[in-house]
Amino acid sequence: MSDCLAQHALRWRRSSRSTGMNNCVEAAPFCGRRLAVRDSKDRSRPPLQFSATAWTSFVTALNGDSVR
Repeated sequence: MSDCLAQHALRWRRSSRSTGMNNCVEAAPFCGRRLAVRDSKDRSRPPLQFSATAWTSFVTALNGDSVR
């Protein structure tokens, strides 16, 4: 886990499309333009970290049906 991530109290958010059954990912911004992402079913694992550019590219690809 990066030093910057470890120093911040993260405010995790779930998707508004989450069904409430704990089958989703949670995301939290940190250190400016970075995003931490974790599995809501296994919060003990360290979160994945993405730059804003990488996350935006990923979401754009999902919305464009480029990722299956």
